[in-house]
Amino acid sequence: MLAQDLRRELSRRFYIRSRTARSAALRIAYVAYASTLNGWDSRRATRDAGSSLKRRIEQLFDEDWQDAEAGIYPRELIEALPWREYALAAPKLIADLPRTRARIRRRQHDELPEDLAARYPGYYARNFHYQTDGYLGHTSAELYDLQVELLFGGTADAMRRRLIPPVVRFARAQGYADPDGGAAMARPLKLLDVACGTGHLLRMIGAALPGAKLFGVDLSPHYLARARETLPRELDLSLVCENAEELPFRDSHFDAVTNVFLMHELPPEVRARVLSEMARVVRPGGLVVVADSLQLDDAPELHRELHGFPARFHEPYYPSYIRDDLADRVREAGLEVSDDKLAFLTKIVVSRRPAT
Repeated sequence: MLAQDLRRELSRRFYIRSRTARSAALRIAYVAYASTLNGWDSRRATRDAGSSLKRRIEQLFDEDWQDAEAGIYPRELIEALPWREYALAAPKLIADLPRTRARIRRRQHDELPEDLAARYPGYYARNFHYQTDGYLGHTSAELYDLQVELLFGGTADAMRRRLIPPVVRFARAQGYADPDGGAAMARPLKLLDVACGTGHLLRMIGAALPGAKLFGVDLSPHYLARARETLPRELDLSLVCENAEELPFRDSHFDAVTNVFLMHELPPEVRARVLSEMARVVRPGGLVVVADSLQLDDAPELHRELHGFPARFHEPYYPSYIRDDLADRVREAGLEVSDDKLAFLTKIVVSRRPAT
């Protein structure tokens, strides 16, 4: 027993240290990429900010390892990044650098064809992050996951996985179908991921809950096309191209609803409408998990880093988001918050729709 515990502890420490080292290497790659884009001079973090980031990233990887070890999700989810996918995207990312760099230097964020932009809300029809085509091009969809992984130093999927434990625990407590748990005759969990993008969270939830019926909604047909190309065929999955301000589902249709990395890209009034729609389509007693960036009150020592994000990228609604309180907005949508926690640079709010 002692030897088994020792092996487990060594495995845990190795995982944390190896992932932290990988993150540092990817951070160097990102600084090189960002410097090529706009001559950004990466400033060293203050001592307090550096200590905070180190502690937060180690805690993120520790929780990731612990949940895989506990069977919350398969261990293969934490083993490696999708290197083949990123290797195929890397040459296109490099080839796109001149256009993105020119857009940054001109501070131009409206390079979308007028006829295309007219089909979408004004807050959406723009070159977020100064990326080519914004969210309305297939090249953008191919490059997005690599760009985000570089930006977050290889932690993007690890932060997304922080949404999975409350979903899995809810599904198990409610007795939904679990092929590995002998409850195959039970009704499968019906889950909607709002702003699912290229489907990374749906893929991981599908691996953790193979019996679930998964739905994804996104406003970009190109990102949904990318999701259809890359998501496993064995998932029970439906993808819908619609605006999350008016979800095309009846009231109380889902058992659980998730959303990650969307709220900071919406004007305040749109955030409220999207959260209200999420509350509408989940059943009474159902689960809603929302995750996005840290906010100012969450990490005073990281204020410079949080303010620096929109200064380097086109993120027009981020300054208002970080001054807000995500948990309060979830409550205002009529949901009962049961947990509010931080995971590296992400804030996760877990809530339920009142049963009555």
